[in-house]
Amino acid sequence: MKTKESRFQIHDEMTAPERSLPVLKGALSTGGQLSNFLGVLAGAPAALRAYARFRSELRHGSLPWATQQRIAIGVAEHQRSEYAMSLLARTAREAGLGIDEIALARRFQSRDPREAALLRFVQSLVETVDAPPPLHLIEEAREAGWTDEEILEAVAHVALATFGNLVTRAADVPRDGSAEESRLVQAA
Repeated sequence: MKTKESRFQIHDEMTAPERSLPVLKGALSTGGQLSNFLGVLAGAPAALRAYARFRSELRHGSLPWATQQRIAIGVAEHQRSEYAMSLLARTAREAGLGIDEIALARRFQSRDPREAALLRFVQSLVETVDAPPPLHLIEEAREAGWTDEEILEAVAHVALATFGNLVTRAADVPRDGSAEESRLVQAA
């Protein structure tokens, strides 16, 4: 059984450039194991630090975590990111999304009318590359109770998810745990 390999080195705290170490050590202290995505991104310390800062600031923004997850799911599905979808299957459940809401988020939908209004705007933003999203979608999101701050944060979450998807696609990053699965198969 051949395991998919990344096109870029997947670093850990022993092989990463020194300027990446503070971010990697921080990730290890909170998560216990580095994701393959962070391991690849560690090869570019400035990109890793920028990603970590952007993600940290957005996590402390005004959008609820479940909303952040819905946006990331919709973007990952639209951009066909298997890597992101494998990670989001777990984190979305931790954010309180049920299987039905996860399935709906893959299509930028939700049973919650407020969430659905924001997701329609996000979908338009992702799918319309040559023009601004229709104004009525921003107005619908506002009428559903989303503030301009939250709508702009939603745009930032689209950018963050897209960046992650671009890196995993460019590097052809294997799903987390795939290297461990390979070692177990070889040992058996």
